[in-house]
Amino acid sequence: MAWHQAETLRALDDPEVDVIVNTAMTGDGKSLAAYLGVLTRDRTTIGMYPTNELARDQEGQVRGYIQQFAPSWEPRLVRVSGPELEVYAREAEIKKGAALSSLSAQREVLLTNPDIFHYLHRGAYIYDKDSSDRLWQRIDNDFELFIFDEFHVFGPPQVAAVINTLLLLRYTMGRKKFMFLSATPDPQLIERLRLAGFNVREIDPKAADCYRSPADDTEAQALTEQGWRRVSRGLELEFIRLEPSPRASEAWLRENASRILEYFLTYPGSRGAIILNSIASVKRLLPHFQAIFIAAGLTVRENTGLTGAAGRRESLEADLVLGTSTIDVGVDFKINFLVFESSDAGNFIQRLGRLGRHDGHESANGFAPFQHFKAIALAPNFFVERLFDTPEAPFSGGGTFDRFFLNEQIRAHYRQINEFSGYYKTWGAIQSLKIAYELGHTTIKAQYAEAKVAFSDACQQVFGVALSPLFGRVKGWEREWHELSGQKGNPIFDVATSFRGAGDLQCGLYDPTETHQADRFKTYGLPGVLANLQVEAWTKAEFLAALEEAEQRSGRPIARGAFKYCLAFFRLIGYREERLNWKFVYSGDIDELLQKSTAQVVRGLEVWQPENPDIREINKRLRQEGLVCFVVERPVLEVRNRLRLPMHFQIYPLADERSLYDANAPCSIAFGQSALLLDTLSARLPSPATSWIAGG
Repeated sequence: MAWHQAETLRALDDPEVDVIVNTAMTGDGKSLAAYLGVLTRDRTTIGMYPTNELARDQEGQVRGYIQQFAPSWEPRLVRVSGPELEVYAREAEIKKGAALSSLSAQREVLLTNPDIFHYLHRGAYIYDKDSSDRLWQRIDNDFELFIFDEFHVFGPPQVAAVINTLLLLRYTMGRKKFMFLSATPDPQLIERLRLAGFNVREIDPKAADCYRSPADDTEAQALTEQGWRRVSRGLELEFIRLEPSPRASEAWLRENASRILEYFLTYPGSRGAIILNSIASVKRLLPHFQAIFIAAGLTVRENTGLTGAAGRRESLEADLVLGTSTIDVGVDFKINFLVFESSDAGNFIQRLGRLGRHDGHESANGFAPFQHFKAIALAPNFFVERLFDTPEAPFSGGGTFDRFFLNEQIRAHYRQINEFSGYYKTWGAIQSLKIAYELGHTTIKAQYAEAKVAFSDACQQVFGVALSPLFGRVKGWEREWHELSGQKGNPIFDVATSFRGAGDLQCGLYDPTETHQADRFKTYGLPGVLANLQVEAWTKAEFLAALEEAEQRSGRPIARGAFKYCLAFFRLIGYREERLNWKFVYSGDIDELLQKSTAQVVRGLEVWQPENPDIREINKRLRQEGLVCFVVERPVLEVRNRLRLPMHFQIYPLADERSLYDANAPCSIAFGQSALLLDTLSARLPSPATSWIAGG
């Protein structure tokens, strides 16, 4: 047992420890450490993963642990995702809440995602007249340990949501155990958990001097003889200098596909991955690589957010997989070759961590050992210059360096994204207000009277703001929305209390290229559709008719909850070789939007894209939508660079009738949670005549 695994087990046994943060490096067995409580202590556990693909991967690992340890109590395991929950409920002809209760009952291990955990505790799976604790009280009572894996991929909205839920559990269910697993933990999460009064135990093998980086094979062999276990294999890392343009990586890969094939021919039995930032790039490159590799008897598959579940599973057995973030978030690929692009320091370190974790892979002919490990980083030229060309450069060509030093230099010299630390005070407590309000429901008010006071006090300590005055803000948003639309509701409040956002720009997409019927029905953001896809506009009725026909052919229900609020529906025809330009256009006076330097709900938006024959139908629906936005009087690229916004931050060009034909739209508009995050930087968004100061 590794040091960090033993320390994790000790922390689980320590009644004074509330939160365990295990920061062991990638591949060092954090997952096993997390489930030692189940395997050796009969401790019932909920494990939460940021992607359904990772949860599926971990299900196989945990079942393997159970088989290996063979505990006498024979822990029972179930995995639940949103689509699976919906299908189960439909087949059983019950509500989702009853389905979730049924699936989790009499199970020792429940694997799911933090989204379901979040909405469970916000009353999403119960009837309106039910008490808010009707479902979560029973489920929380059944489980003792709550694991959050790869939580560093989330930002402040998700961190705030989880802190609120942990505080709810603390003051309504007594002391539970919580565990966070991440090689690169979020310091803001740890700091705020301590502010909330949780006793946090950090388990850091590096700080405990539990890692060694041998200089050569002789030293490595000596460490093995002393009982040290290899975590990561040595690798060759090559940097490719590219211009920082959207298609630079794609162009390099297209030109160097034969060179990549040569590696597989030189080292037979190799397996590799190419990780890119753009789904469209993967889709365009896939047939090119397949045509080249098939002649050598090698398989190439994809793994992206638009790849069906069956396709993602098949990609794990391919010789080369092209993918996006669905690969780098924890899925245990067994590869010895990696090409990747990245958007910031954390993204670089995360993706490089996919390589060097395994000595080989199982093939049709038995175990195939890896002979060599290589990574190619497709990086902006200015970043590579900082690493190699300046007088203070930390690296020289042909040098040997350990991973910890490499990671430190990547963090020091590569782009750091904005941490949005102001989000917690501005928006984090809005979630607290919702929970406190639900604890005051007439059916449970007396039961949780003390818990509500303690919860509210703790939230004020964590987020630095009293809850009572926030009620006026929420009612103000509700009033403004009614004045704008004549409808009931509160879009800003809905976004602020969601987990990943409301998905206002999501579209339904029918993909006829998928073999499996259920995988043909997907969602994709409108900006991606406009820029990268060739599509045929469908009505919602046409889309659902195709879905029902597919259900009849397959004899199985297909989850359709994701399509309930889609903005538009399309049939996929293909992927564009060149991105199409487009912009949002506001039909009213854009100065009125700019004057309100806070998040707001906007109606009357349209898309300008003259080449698109379907744009009239898209705009017919879009201009009726009330979208949570934040508007900035600066071009998108400038805002992104100055404020160090994350790669997939939802901010797009915005024009009005006066600037419709300008080469670059003069304004930017952010949506959903991105709008709330940008709102926290409003004090740092000067007028166009003022100089910028970037910050977090």
